[in-house]
Order: sequence, then C-alpha cells, then structure tokens
Amino acid sequence: MPLRLAVRDIAFFERPVPFARPFRFGAVTITASTQVFVRVEIEVEGKGRAVGASAEMPAPKWFDKRPHLSAEQTVSQLPRALDIARELYLADKRFDTAFGLHAGCIGAQVVACAKEDIPPLAAAFGPAEIDKAILDALLRAAGVNFFDGMAANIAGIDARLSRDLDDIEIAQFLAHRRRLDRVAVRHTVGMDDTVEGDGGVADAKENAGARYFKLKLNGDPVHDAERLVRIGKELAKLPYAYKVTLDANEQYADLAALNALVDRLEHDRALEPIASKLLYIEQPMPRDITRTSPLGALAAGNFIIDEADDSYDAFPQARTLGYRGISSKSCKGLYKSVINAARAAKWSADGATYFISGEDLTCQAGLAVQQDLALGALIGVTHAERNGHHYVDGFVDTPAAEADAFLAAHPDLYRREAGKVRLAIHDGDLLTESLTVPGFASAVHPDWSTLQPLQRPHPRVSREYTQ
Repeated sequence: MPLRLAVRDIAFFERPVPFARPFRFGAVTITASTQVFVRVEIEVEGKGRAVGASAEMPAPKWFDKRPHLSAEQTVSQLPRALDIARELYLADKRFDTAFGLHAGCIGAQVVACAKEDIPPLAAAFGPAEIDKAILDALLRAAGVNFFDGMAANIAGIDARLSRDLDDIEIAQFLAHRRRLDRVAVRHTVGMDDTVEGDGGVADAKENAGARYFKLKLNGDPVHDAERLVRIGKELAKLPYAYKVTLDANEQYADLAALNALVDRLEHDRALEPIASKLLYIEQPMPRDITRTSPLGALAAGNFIIDEADDSYDAFPQARTLGYRGISSKSCKGLYKSVINAARAAKWSADGATYFISGEDLTCQAGLAVQQDLALGALIGVTHAERNGHHYVDGFVDTPAAEADAFLAAHPDLYRREAGKVRLAIHDGDLLTESLTVPGFASAVHPDWSTLQPLQRPHPRVSREYTQ
C-alpha cells in the first residue's frame, strides 16, 4: 500500500572523480568529472522522519548536445536543474505519495527549466536524483527493501503521466516483478579504446569476462564499418558466445547515413561477427531528427531511443516511428523506466517484441551503480551496460572507510584488488542478493562529512569533436 510523505530538507554534495582512461562517446572525450550526491530528509505519515540518498555523475554533451554550447555549459545545466527541482519539492508541504510528489513537480520543472534554456532531458535530471533519494528514505522508514516495496507499489505509481496505461495495469505489472538474481555486464568499447591485443576488446583483464558488448559509433558509416570489422575479428576469438549492441549517441545525421551503415551490416561478409550477434542499435540520429523521421524499412531491425527519451510520451511516439525499445537510465527518472517497462510488457503481449534496455552513462561504485542495477533487476533488464568500473578505478578517491563499508555491506557486489575496492563481476554477471536491504538497494550512505557542498560539476574534456 502506498505511503504518504512530505519532504523536509534536500541538500546536494559533490566529490571529484578522476578517470583511469579517457572515455570518448558522441562528441566529447572525458578524463575526469564530479559525482553529485543528494541527501533528502522526509517525514512519512505515521512513521516519523527518515533520510535517503542518491548519486550520479553528470555528463557533458549528453543531456544537451547543441553545438553552440561548450561541454562545460551543458554540464552546468544539471546543478541548476537540481536547484529548481529542490525549490519545487520543498514548496509543497502536503503529504503525498512519492510518485504523486514527482507527478506534481515534473511539469513545472520542465517549464521552469525551459525559461533558462535547459532542455527537457537535462531538466529531468533534477527530479530523477531527488526521487531516488526520496524513495530510499521512504523504504528505510517502512523497513522494506526496494524489490518488495516496489512490488507493493509503495511509491504509489499510477497512470496520470501515461494515459496509454491505466492504474491497474501498472499495479499488476509491479506485483508480478521478481528480482533478477544476476544481471550480465555489457562491456563498453569507447571510440578511443584499444581494439586489438593486450588491453583490447577480447582481453579478459579488460572486459572482465563479459558476454555482451556495447560498441560506440561516430556517425560515419565507412569509418564505423571499418572499425566494427576490426572489433568483430577480436570478438570472434572469444571462447564463448557473445552479443553486441551499437550506440551512435545521435551522431548519424539522417536516415540516409543510417541506411548506409545498415546496408553494410547486412551485406558485408567481413561484418558477419558483428551483424549476426547484433541485438539493437541505440539512438542513431539526433533527437529532433528522430522525432520527425519514421524508420520505414529499417523498422524491421531493432532500434531504441535513449537521448530522445525526454518525456513520458517519448516511447509511445517512438513506437509509431518504428522503434522497438527504449533505454532505462536512473538519471532520466526511475518512474519513467517503470512505466516504459510496463508499456513494453503490454505491447509485447500479442506477440510483438518491445523491450527496455539497461544503459549506463557512467554509474560510479556505490549508490549510483547499486540503485541503477536494482532498477534494472526489478524491471527485467537481463544485461546492462556497465562502464563506470571500466573508466574509473573502483571507488578511486572515496575515503577508504567509506569504500570498506560498501564492501562489507555488499560483499557479492564488490571485491578488494591491489588495495582498491572495485566492482565484482562473476562470470560476466553482477549479483543482486545484497541489494535486498531496507532502503533503495544500499545498506550504506556516503560519509557526508567528507563531501563538499555542490558548486558546479567540473568535467575535464580533453577534446571536443564536431563530427
């Protein structure tokens, strides 16, 4: 049964995140960033007060890729989105469900951000992070874990933001959710990552035994095809079966360019190690072009949207254009992920195939990766991109006592290696058993005394590409 709450305090903090290697995706290459932490205090009707937390790494040139803006300008939108959301969430003093509070604020959030030239995808970052922290506090107050709490719809998710569903369909979808014991890692291969030999895509020390691979594209069908041939030769050396996904991060200019890539995949025998293992292609074209470009014959393949997912209407609209799937990312909003998963299940009931995928822009060790992993394990994501452990060295500069606390509380999810606490990958999978603790998938909160108040995220972008 849903519980009602009121938000009493919201605070933001930050911690620097140096990268172990450059991460090139889309138009930028990042070598360092900041992790943002949210601390929320709520009052739960009849149960007193509780504190919840969430974390996320803001990414430049992803939420907003407009070319006239610098990487720093785009990432600076995100703390502003947090500030605007904070004002909205604290302004309502009434008791409401967690989802009711979200539903009452998200429209005003988008409008307020638009007045400051912050687009909807970036605007949603504020509520997304606050909602996770609120849910964490709510579950702690109730003394239940994320999976049991969501199955009982403790947040009160309803159909007011998704008129193509009804309240009963959402409640029944949640009631039938069962936690996945294991979620396979999908290993990211960035544009600047090594392909061949030591440190390459088939090197077990690099891919951690992953059976799924996410390959980044740069939008040039000739260049991408040549690179995919090289990657395919390496993946064919693996002593086990594998699958791949492709992610263009909006770099394909139009349907003509996308058709050129697909034509190569369908007819170039050198691409067989990729084409025969391909599950889907993610967000190939810019979000604005996506919304006005039906896939036509390309709809016979599996295409999903990611950056174009900036509203509760995005998935139904993409479906009419020929898209079969949509990504789940907790930085876009956990409730939207649940709604979209319910849609995919409903639309697939008659034999069609619609799905929700797990994509990770860079969830770092600790709260971020645990909450995103739990969300995927709830909604049925069997394999998820996990690039935080690849581009960042474990808990990096997190104080040792805090990293040790996460390791002690979640020994199936972390391990100690060479003096660092890192993500533990078991035969290519992440385990979820230790996430079944009261709260949102974590028995531990950050050591707030070691964090700095949030000023503005400071990504280090070594290059910015125009392609």
